[in-house]
Amino acid sequence: MAVADRHGGHRVAEALAAHGVRWVFTLCGGHISPILVAARARGIRVVDVRHEATAVFAADAVARLTGVPGVAAVTAGPGLTNTITALKNAQLAQSPVVLLGGAAPTALQGRGALQDIEQKPLIEPHVKATWRVRRVRDLDAAVAEAFAVAREGVPGPVFVECPVDLLYDAASIRQWYAEAAGKGTAVADRALRWWLNRHAARMLAGADAPPQVTVRTPEAPRPTESSLRTAWSALASAQRPLLVVGSQAMVDAPAAPAVADALARIGAPVYLSGMARGLLGPAHPLQMRHRRREALREADCVLLAGVPCDFRLDYGRHVRRSATLLAANRSRRDATLNRRPAVAMIGDAGETLRALARQAPREPAGRSDWIAALRARDEAREREIERDTARSGSAVNPLRLLRAVDAVAGPEAVFVADGGDFVATASYVVRPRGPLGWLDPGAFGTLGVGGGFALGAALARPGAEVWVLYGDGACGFSLGEFDTFVRHGVPVVAVVGNDAGWTQIAREQVKLLGDDVATTLARTDYDAVAAGYGALGLRITGDADVEPVLARAREAALAGRPVLVNAWLDRSDFREGSISM
Repeated sequence: MAVADRHGGHRVAEALAAHGVRWVFTLCGGHISPILVAARARGIRVVDVRHEATAVFAADAVARLTGVPGVAAVTAGPGLTNTITALKNAQLAQSPVVLLGGAAPTALQGRGALQDIEQKPLIEPHVKATWRVRRVRDLDAAVAEAFAVAREGVPGPVFVECPVDLLYDAASIRQWYAEAAGKGTAVADRALRWWLNRHAARMLAGADAPPQVTVRTPEAPRPTESSLRTAWSALASAQRPLLVVGSQAMVDAPAAPAVADALARIGAPVYLSGMARGLLGPAHPLQMRHRRREALREADCVLLAGVPCDFRLDYGRHVRRSATLLAANRSRRDATLNRRPAVAMIGDAGETLRALARQAPREPAGRSDWIAALRARDEAREREIERDTARSGSAVNPLRLLRAVDAVAGPEAVFVADGGDFVATASYVVRPRGPLGWLDPGAFGTLGVGGGFALGAALARPGAEVWVLYGDGACGFSLGEFDTFVRHGVPVVAVVGNDAGWTQIAREQVKLLGDDVATTLARTDYDAVAAGYGALGLRITGDADVEPVLARAREAALAGRPVLVNAWLDRSDFREGSISM
């Protein structure tokens, strides 16, 4: 391509390609068109969606599953503001996302240009860093630096603002400024022309130079040797040690099998949460699934690996005060949140587990009685769930449906969780097949992740089945993305648990306040909506439908067609008393 034909979008695309980016998720806009065109010319797949939040959710999923920051590109103004919830979700989930945002022309910002707002103050609280590029030649360097910052330390989203007059070719930009300057001869006209010419010259200086992209891969932070020795001593001497492993242990996605091996070598019982679900496969003898609160209160040494003491651990109160608390976390703040540990190992949680395992003897210390007691409790809970599964009503027992999903999904399935009560019930029943086989929002509890997470997962794991478990309330946020699945040939299977309500909220609201206001929905024909977009829509209304409909859904998806299964559920008291604060 001749130098004269190049534009700022090519600089951005070169930086993306240098960092191994395979997909850019977007909703089109004139402010960012050169980035999209250049990315496609460079061999990067441009995946356009129906809402900007979906673009960021999809980039988030790619980041979690590959370890390479996911990329979303959105237009200025409302395009950017539509991403804020998804950005905050990525920030709290510590997921490295690079957001490229358009902006009004540099010379017209603050003067009422189309979609011109002050973007940095809106975005800054929700990202690790922002860049406001002002010269064409700086675009590639800004994007490259954004990738490094997104991954270093505590990973998270970053934002690069790319004004429209930096992205188009130099000849077009000079013409725009010449037209804006006009041909008037008054002093004010001549002054404006001088200022605009000077502004354009500064902005375009060096634009003809080839992109210079430096790929900087940050090293994972490592804990000190002394903290590792002290922590291992506490674990080794404990009679009832317990590990809780969270999403941060999966930051280095390719290293997930090594982290799983480390847990086996350490030899202590483990609870897995967030992205760590599935790390040990569906039935590892050290993995416990139920009664975590009781186990934490009985343990004499607890290691939280990539897990803060937030509401999910009752702000640290689930761990008894007499127990030795150990924390492994990239963030010192998270390691000490609400409860100061005896040992804080500040570093990557996955690498910390591997380092601890290297200190372990070949044969783990005998803790068979402790493990057996936890296992017996798990098995008793499974029997309770089995009894609850056998209950029948006018529609479908959600436990029965989810048991069937778990049975029919293939060995390489990835499960995407988007909902409240239905998805929380799924966490008791559906067993992720292996590492990185479960995607949920994380600590922010965001509804609406389903469409974007499923899209990102399907692209990042092309050989895997992708199952989206939707609550009927959550489904409404991204149902329109079935258009995206159809257009881009993404064969997901979505199962909507349709109990005609926001059940997780209604259950406690009615009990505490005696009113179901704003918590009721209808048995909406979600399957018909998906069919209208060109997907296969199926419906389950009774127990006899469950297995044959799910089997048909899987068969259609394996043949390349996206599917939505609208499953009518009975109301359930399975998760009574589940409100979180």
